[in-house]
Amino acid sequence: MMIEVFGPGCPRCDQTAKILQEIVIELGRDDVGVNKITDPAMITARGVMMTPAVMIDGVLKCQGRIPSTKEAKTWITGD
Repeated sequence: MMIEVFGPGCPRCDQTAKILQEIVIELGRDDVGVNKITDPAMITARGVMMTPAVMIDGVLKCQGRIPSTKEAKTWITGD
């Protein structure tokens, strides 16, 4: 599983990445990577209109807001 967090490196984007990284560690998911994408050209090319945004395996899960820990955990566990 690949998680991508899109944003220019602002505090909201950093918080979003931190939430996801903490969940991955908590769940012990060595098979999940969290990548931060800060390049504006890459962000636009992926169809992201607002940041922060989260994609999991190429599927946009949210944009323009910080997801809750509970919501983000369901994306990873599938529950």
